[in-house]
Amino acid sequence: MSDSPAHHLDTGGDRATEVFVGHRELLFSVVYNMLGSVSDTEDVLQETWLAWARRAGGHNGDDIDNPRAYLVRIAVNQALARQATISRRRETYIGQWLPEPLLTQTPEAQDTAQAARAADAAESALRTESVSMALLVVLESLTPLERAVFVLHEVFGYAHTEIADILDRSPSAIRQLAHRAREHVQARRPRYQADPHLQQQVTERFVAAALGGDLAGLMSLLAPDVTLWTDGGGKARSALRPVQGREKVARLLNGYATSRLPQALDVQYRQVNGDPSAVVFSGDSPYAVMVMDLSPENDAVTDIYLVTNPDKLSRVRLEEEAG
Repeated sequence: MSDSPAHHLDTGGDRATEVFVGHRELLFSVVYNMLGSVSDTEDVLQETWLAWARRAGGHNGDDIDNPRAYLVRIAVNQALARQATISRRRETYIGQWLPEPLLTQTPEAQDTAQAARAADAAESALRTESVSMALLVVLESLTPLERAVFVLHEVFGYAHTEIADILDRSPSAIRQLAHRAREHVQARRPRYQADPHLQQQVTERFVAAALGGDLAGLMSLLAPDVTLWTDGGGKARSALRPVQGREKVARLLNGYATSRLPQALDVQYRQVNGDPSAVVFSGDSPYAVMVMDLSPENDAVTDIYLVTNPDKLSRVRLEEEAG
């Protein structure tokens, strides 16, 4: 796009462009955590850039005391304005809607040094903060304002007074929104982070059992009240509603794997939204992303998030090609 900051940098750039690019990762992370969609986030960032370019214009942004605060305010309010469009789109969405998976580790990142270099270089390194797929699903149940306050305060550490300035609300109103959001999230998503090595092991065992038709092995990994969330968007096979219960989930996955999958699949294990996950390719095309959530009591699989909508996997394709 001719109006993008990248274009201006390519042609010499200016101070205003440098300031925007310097804050772009933060802006992306805040907006993505508010919207759960990479494409909508990119659109909001484009709108934010245009607003910033108009405002900074002839002054290169030097007359703005706190460019970071100014840019975050624009981006957050642009994201809130976009919520109406997103809500209308969801009303006609076929089946369940899950957040768009975001790769947070490139395929070549196999050791700590490589992972660090990849995290520095890869634009998909989840932009400052990693919010899991499970938490993003819970955030979908908040109001847009509650979600904005939760993301800014709980994820990025903004004070209530700072959020009040961003959202043009009183600090007391922000504190109320923060309290409601925190209580709601805590009730549905207690704070727990599974050990990543264990999560990777469980994921690998799960995929091996599912693809190998090992129903007993699959059952042994699942919690009794496990829930399978699938998102095909009407463009790929998926359940229209969440499937609950160990036996139902195991039989559905087992039947799906033995009768509906392409012949040649390549399963790669990557980080998705900060969690060890399975990324499945059919040839050169991304076929599915599977993220699992574990119980804090016994590390059984409590939730499975399976995204097969090709529109939501386009980012995976780009990362694969880049790798």
